[in-house]
Amino acid sequence: MSVRSLLMVALALILGGSAAVLVNSYMQRAHDPKSAVVPVVVSVPVVVAVRDLPRWESITPEAVKIKQFPEDLVPPGALSKLEDAVNRDIFVPLTKDDWVLESNLAPKGAGRGLSAQIPSGMRAYTVKVPDVAQGVAGFILPGNRVDVLLSLGEISGTNETGGGSTSTLLENVEILAVDQKMDAPSDNKVDTKDLRSVTLLVTPQQANRLDLGQNKGMLHLALRNREDNKAAQTKPETLNDLRPPPLPKAPEPHPTGWIRTIRGVREGAVFLQTP
Repeated sequence: MSVRSLLMVALALILGGSAAVLVNSYMQRAHDPKSAVVPVVVSVPVVVAVRDLPRWESITPEAVKIKQFPEDLVPPGALSKLEDAVNRDIFVPLTKDDWVLESNLAPKGAGRGLSAQIPSGMRAYTVKVPDVAQGVAGFILPGNRVDVLLSLGEISGTNETGGGSTSTLLENVEILAVDQKMDAPSDNKVDTKDLRSVTLLVTPQQANRLDLGQNKGMLHLALRNREDNKAAQTKPETLNDLRPPPLPKAPEPHPTGWIRTIRGVREGAVFLQTP
């Protein structure tokens, strides 16, 4: 065998041995738990409720605590410092260990009372019609969501609706207060005899619509599920829509060409003769 052939065989043996060593080393590391790559989990502090906190309650230092959570699980707006939550009123009820979110609290320094519960850019508008809630029999409570219905009479000089119509003026509006109460009663029902006003949380434009609506017509509320955020596909309902369709006209008698006349009456019988 030539020298060149011997060198090629030696080189092949060296490369094969090196490859075998590398593969064996890789397999050992793959099965060694100490060599496994462990992802780094970053924990961040989050303010959570220590107990159930009802709507409109002001947060005290004893009502919240700091708890660590993985950073990728924390929602936007979660508070990380106790001092950012203390002495602020709650818009949405919290249960034990719930995250305290900035959007669920009254602004800092807003104080107490209804004005503290109004988010920036929103308005509280009170509907003063005594029978505004007759459609839901007094079951409207602070925190509920409702649709506002507007009933109007016929506009003078027109006859498009048959005398009146009802349409949905606003949808999915939150109730801030019933009369002067911002908390739901223990029996979750309001006596309609005592009901005089309902305060709604609306945008400035919606406040304009409510003001015009209650001055030109009659407002009613339709209670809806709080989780139902879908827009209702409705059209105004008129009195013409409520009336039954007219009965079909009787068919015209077919002309026969015969003219029947009464010729006389004899012994109580009527004789009809044709010409």
